[in-house]
Amino acid sequence: QHYYITNNLRMVKEKEKVKVVFLHPDLGIGGAERLVIDMALALLNKKHDVTIYTTHHDPSHCFSETKDGTVQVVSKFDWMPRKLLGKCYALCAVMRMIFLAMFVRLFVTADVYIVDQVSVCVPFLKVLSSKKVLFYCHYPDLLLTQRDNVLKLLYRKPLDYLEGLTTSMADKILVNSLYTKGVVSETFSHVQQCEVLYPSLNTSKFENGYEIVCTDIVPNSAEFVFLSLNRYERKKNINLALEAMSFVKKHCNEFEKCHLIVAGGYDSRVVENVTHHLELEQFSQELEIHDNTTFLRSISDETKLFLLRNCTALLYTPSNEHFGIVPVESMYCSMPVVAVNSGGPLETVQDHVTGFLCDPRPEKFGEAMLKFIEQSELKGRMGGAGKKRVQDLFSFEAFTEKLHSTVMELS
Repeated sequence: QHYYITNNLRMVKEKEKVKVVFLHPDLGIGGAERLVIDMALALLNKKHDVTIYTTHHDPSHCFSETKDGTVQVVSKFDWMPRKLLGKCYALCAVMRMIFLAMFVRLFVTADVYIVDQVSVCVPFLKVLSSKKVLFYCHYPDLLLTQRDNVLKLLYRKPLDYLEGLTTSMADKILVNSLYTKGVVSETFSHVQQCEVLYPSLNTSKFENGYEIVCTDIVPNSAEFVFLSLNRYERKKNINLALEAMSFVKKHCNEFEKCHLIVAGGYDSRVVENVTHHLELEQFSQELEIHDNTTFLRSISDETKLFLLRNCTALLYTPSNEHFGIVPVESMYCSMPVVAVNSGGPLETVQDHVTGFLCDPRPEKFGEAMLKFIEQSELKGRMGGAGKKRVQDLFSFEAFTEKLHSTVMELS
């Protein structure tokens, strides 16, 4: 009898421990990558066996948890091309992920697969298998590209169709916001149902993490430091932050005390990152605010933490952002947010309480910035409200429990 009780307990514990395999296309530095790592950390906290398989992982350009071994990462098929004749990035990403999915299906044991960004690999994981696939949709890829000529239209048509069809093949679909849920429902007729799992913060990293004191980033005279934290991509509309800074220069008598820091993900392999960084530096010179602007590329976690804790306000400039984890990080660090009044920030930022939601126009962002300069108590009041909002709505504990229950359901 003792043997059967012990054996049953062991079987229950084994059932509670699920082997989860993630498939992600390029594990660099970005919001999607941060979410995948946080999902892995949440499942590790629940004692699950977790591995991330990816087609590219560069230890010099990644989040620290994937470099120090906290999260196990396996990179395969990085030798496959990322582009053909300078184009066809999406097709190459699809092919790399199909090869990765076939490798994982043939040679890796898993109880549950979690896929994000590239849904085309979903059916390859389900071939002759009863294992379940969870797909996390950050945003439909077909809505992230332009079709400005007939060739591009013909090239994208099969990819767009396959994205909708294969997304619907997942056993469970999660999205990052109510906004994205609405977009997915409108875009993919095959998708019957999806649920929201808000990205969250592993707050222990912010509470216990150490920062580098970056006294050389801004001049000592700067009392009002505004931060733009995005990848160097044109769709992030970083120009808006520069134009807003120019507006402040024209309407503030203490502009010499103001400074803008533009920081974010930068990958030298990505042409847009390189060219857009140069464009922004040139634009700051044209606006005559270059002396009051600092550009930082691929900052460390420690530098990022220092900026989030010490800047006056975050300028979050993308329109129709799917969710946007940076405003949540900012609010948790008691820094107010000035964001565009569309997309994810409508769900995360409380207007006139934790920051300001504005039309994407320089004068509107600039007017919000001036309020922080003119009202010294505003940062403290809004910062405190922002931290409480994150603790109430976007806790890592709630994120972990939701994901854990989903994985257990699928296993």
